[in-house]
Amino acid sequence: MRESICRRISAESQRQAGFTLVEVLVALAIMAITLVAVFQLQSQSVSMSSESRFATSAALLAQSKMAEIEAGVLTLNRTQEGNFGPDYPQYSWRVDISDTQLEQFKKIEVTVSNKDMQRRGDYRLVLYKVQ
Repeated sequence: MRESICRRISAESQRQAGFTLVEVLVALAIMAITLVAVFQLQSQSVSMSSESRFATSAALLAQSKMAEIEAGVLTLNRTQEGNFGPDYPQYSWRVDISDTQLEQFKKIEVTVSNKDMQRRGDYRLVLYKVQ
């Protein structure tokens, strides 16, 4: 009788030692949801990083182009366009000069664009200058 009790206890402990299929599926579902969230955050982080890099580069390029205008390197025509050469091949610039309501002021608008940016790929810098 003692042997049959030991065998029953041994058989019950063997059945409870593993995981059921439902427990494994629930664990996999939780892990899948977590991984999707982590990958989405990683993708968003990369996107924000590239937008930040563009904003920094475009601001510096626009300021350098505005400095050229103020120094008289560029002539004050109505509209001019160009690129930044081999150093920044994906960036281009456009200068628009227009009159304002006050005759002594000109509005100078420098727009720097990045052709690789799908959205928010333009940076605009405006200066009002006395003639």
